[in-house]
Amino acid sequence: MRIMGYVTNRRQVDAQALLDSIQTYKHLHQIPEPVLLVVHQDLFRNGNSFVFGLARESVGAGVVSTSRLANEYYGRQGSDDDYIDRIAKEGAHEIGHLLGLPHCSDRECVMFRPDTLDELDRKKKVLCPACREQLGTLKSAS
Repeated sequence: MRIMGYVTNRRQVDAQALLDSIQTYKHLHQIPEPVLLVVHQDLFRNGNSFVFGLARESVGAGVVSTSRLANEYYGRQGSDDDYIDRIAKEGAHEIGHLLGLPHCSDRECVMFRPDTLDELDRKKKVLCPACREQLGTLKSAS
């Protein structure tokens, strides 16, 4: 799939435009299942200089960028373990949105919206009790 929404002067991909293109692709190919795309391009959305990822529940599509998840981006010593951990957290976060979960204020919950790498690292790869309960409610309602 071709990555849509690249903005040359920012050297970033507009995550909302990318989700629009995923929506079109899913429609053209009659894909009813949710899709999570993992890309290496840096993402942004209106109002944010960057985003680690973005999801649109109504479309059943999400995207995660690995661009800012590696230690090397920040001048830190590289670590595959850190990199994989962050990809897993962001993937789980966007899947949570696809399942109907909103952002959470618990800084350790996978549904917390981090603005920095340190905030992302503080998160765990699991839902907090409140989000687990909310997910259970969402599942029983469907």
